[in-house]
This record gives sequence, structure tokens and C-alpha cells, in this order.
Amino acid sequence: MQSGAETGGVEKVADQGDESVAGQGELTGLRVMVIDDSKTIRRTAETLLRKEGFDVITARDGFEALGKIADYRPDLIFLDIMMPRLDGYQTCALIKHHQVFRHTPVVMLSSKDGLFDRARGRVVGSDNYVTKPFTKEELLAAIERHGGRAG
Repeated sequence: MQSGAETGGVEKVADQGDESVAGQGELTGLRVMVIDDSKTIRRTAETLLRKEGFDVITARDGFEALGKIADYRPDLIFLDIMMPRLDGYQTCALIKHHQVFRHTPVVMLSSKDGLFDRARGRVVGSDNYVTKPFTKEELLAAIERHGGRAG
């Protein structure tokens, strides 16, 4: 089910121009994963990031994501907080406690912009926090900031 904030995010993102973030060229080709229970958010982020030259993998929840992370080994993960079955905090903690993936940057996505949510994300190991509705520039800035650290 999509909320008004998610729909608003799509409209906000769809209105953005084709300007690229400076210095982002060396990051194209990175494998980026988008985990969100909203099909609209997944498709929007996937479309925007593919247009910028990124290899994008999507998952609808933490359970689906964990298998795909092992198979595809993304360089950076965008992770929604509020998801059924396995939420973003639980998923992030599992990723960060795994020997192979502990250094993979995880950027939390949420429609909440509270201090508590950001702090809880840090406790489970997230590297950054982007509030929905997001813009193309916000996604690219997060990739630019953290994309070179994967490994």
C-alpha cells in the first residue's frame, strides 16, 4: 500500500531535471540495492539510478533482500525502515553483523525525519539517512559520499 508521502516522493523525484552530481562519473557502474516495500519507490529509485549508470537490484523486504545481497554483493544499499516481516533496523543489523558485508554502506530511507529514528539507525550500523520523499540529487549525494567505501 502506498502512502501519500510515497506518491509525493514520486512526483517530487519525477520533476527533477537531468543534472548529474559533480564528480559522480567515477562511481557509475556501482551495484546499488534498493529495499522498499513500496513498488513505486523501488521503481522510481531504480529508474533514476539506472539512468545515471548504476547497476540496480531491488527487493521488497528484508527477507528477500538478504538472499539477493549474498548473491549480488551490492556496493551500497538503500534500505526502507518501515517494512513488513523484517524491518529496516533488523535488516541493517543483520547486514552489518555479517563478516563479508559489514563494510557495505547502508543508507536508511524513511518518511520520518526524527532524531530518534536517525539515532536508532546509527545504533544498528547505518551509514546515512535520507528522508522520503527524496530527490535524485539526494540519492546521488549519498552514493557519492559512501559509494567508494564498499568492500
